[in-house]
Formats: sequence, C-alpha cells, structure tokens
Amino acid sequence: MIPTLEWTPAGVSFLDQTQLPHEETYVLATDYKEVATVIRDMITRGAMAIGVSGAMGVAIGIQNSTATTIPELNAEVAEICDHLAATRPTAVNLFWGIDRVRALYDKLAAANTPIPEIKKAVVALSQEMYDEDIANCKQLGANGADLLPQEGTILTHCNAGALAACGYGSALGVIRAAVEQGHKLNVIADETRPYLQGARLTAWELMKDNIPTTVSCDNMAAYLMGKGRIQACIVGADRIAANGDTANKIGTYGVAILAKEFGIPFYVAAPWATIDINTAHGGLIPIEQRNPREVTHSNGIQMTPDGVGIENPAFDVTPAKYITAIITERGILRAPFTESIAAIASAT
Repeated sequence: MIPTLEWTPAGVSFLDQTQLPHEETYVLATDYKEVATVIRDMITRGAMAIGVSGAMGVAIGIQNSTATTIPELNAEVAEICDHLAATRPTAVNLFWGIDRVRALYDKLAAANTPIPEIKKAVVALSQEMYDEDIANCKQLGANGADLLPQEGTILTHCNAGALAACGYGSALGVIRAAVEQGHKLNVIADETRPYLQGARLTAWELMKDNIPTTVSCDNMAAYLMGKGRIQACIVGADRIAANGDTANKIGTYGVAILAKEFGIPFYVAAPWATIDINTAHGGLIPIEQRNPREVTHSNGIQMTPDGVGIENPAFDVTPAKYITAIITERGILRAPFTESIAAIASAT
C-alpha cells in the first residue's frame, strides 16, 4: 500500500506527487484552503484521490471553524465547499466527495445537532470514505482480473494506480489483482505528456510492486500494437457519462482508436462514483485547461519558442463505442452502456 493521503491529528498528509520519482516527500494541509491548493497544484491527483481529498477538505474546514451557531457555520460550509469545488472541474469524484460530506452536514445542521458532534461526524465520514475507496478498488480489481490475459503485455495511459487513489488503484488495481492471481503480465506505460504521469508515477509504483514495466513515448502506441506487442489496454477515468463516454487523461482517445483498429480490448476501470448519470454524454463533460507552462517547459527548461500558441487540455473524451468494458466494484459493464449503467444505478 502506498500512503497517498492520510488524515492525521495535525492535518491531512499528502504524498507530494510533483516530486516523484526522485523524492518521497509529504505535504501537510492544515486547513481547507491548503487542501484546495494541494488538489489544484496536483500535489495529489487522480479522480479517486481528489474525491477523498475534497471530502477531507470539507471536514477539516468544518473542524477548524470557530462558529458558535448553526447559521454562522452554514455560511462557512458554503464557502468551504465552493472553494474546494473550484479547483478541478473534470473529475466528478471531487464533487461526489464534497457533496457527500456536505449532505451529512446539512442533515445534522437541520436537526440542530451540537457543533462539536457535527465536527466529529464529518471527520469520521471522510475517514470512512478513505477506507471505502481502498475496499472498492480491491473489489474492482478482483472483478476485472480475469479480463486480462494469463500472459502478455498491457498498455496503460496516465496513472490510475495507488497514487490516483487511497492506496490500491483502479486500472493498476486490476493489473495488481491479476498478478496476485498468477497472471504473468508486463506493463507498457505511456509517458503521458505533458505532465508525464506514466513515466514518473505509473512506472514508479509498478516497479515498487516488482511488476515488469516499460515506459514508451505516447506516439509509439501504433507501432507497438502493429508489432503484436500489446494484448490489452486498460485506463482509469475522471468522469464517465451515462452513455459510457469516458473522460480520461489527454491522449486516451487516440489509444482507444488504435486499439479498435488492431482488435485489442480497451478497458476502463473506475469506481462507481466516477459514473455521472446526470451527464448524458461526453460532449457535456467540462474539460480542464491547464497552465501552458506544462507544455512550454520540461524540468524548468523552456522547450518552445517565445510567443508560440499552446494547447493544454488536461483530458479528452473517449466515445463509448471504443470501450470494450467498464470495470467497477459493482460489476463489469458492457455495451450498450446506457442500459448497463442504468440497470446498476436503478438497483442501488
């Protein structure tokens, strides 16, 4: 287990992913604004991790409040939630985490629960969500393990592992579970430009697990597939629409198209909380635009001419028609995804 984030008596401790793979250092956030900075600056990242981080941000904001009445605290909670929600727009898990703690708060506040009891309750909930994430990812991994070949090479894009969650991961969780069951797998990790989550993070954590891993440039996927080097692709997700369209790190869409062309299964692994049944299709998913410096500079060195235009969307949307299956802790979803998603949603 990689301790991605942890609630401590002093605040929320985050593994600083901007320093990996060279340094394993931690950042302590002692108030909700510091949690927001950690999320916005990608000190912690990944849909599952920022969902729980958002929950803990609300909890620590309420815990630190000096309000003496419910109306005063109501105003503070609204500000806390709005501030955290403004950090990253694409990953629906962030809003799920914030809203879940907010819903508990609203229920307790409406019942005129004493403020000290409210504080204890929201902190306890955020810690429960941490434990739930680990359990959900392990179940997700177990559900998806048999979809991977008994022997072969798996391509993944970005990082959907322990670092993107609370310690186990979604896409890499499936790979971990398959290896634990005896599958003999190698992983090719796309470097995932411009932030290099594959090269820096996926390779780092898989090597810690002694899973053979190779880093490839993003533009090598077609070459590798054409040579028969890839037996399956698996990625995570930041938001899955009700029809199965999936937002994931920029470049995922291209990998999915290539996999379809070469007849290679393309799997998406994500907890149920990543599925946004209120978003009908991928065209409605907001796409975060990040700082151009992530493209213009590498390791602090400018790589582009001054004044050149820069595009830096953090995500793209893969249409459902390119997805072989979506793996969740509640089961494996297959096309037509509108029906399979609705069936599970109505059953829970």
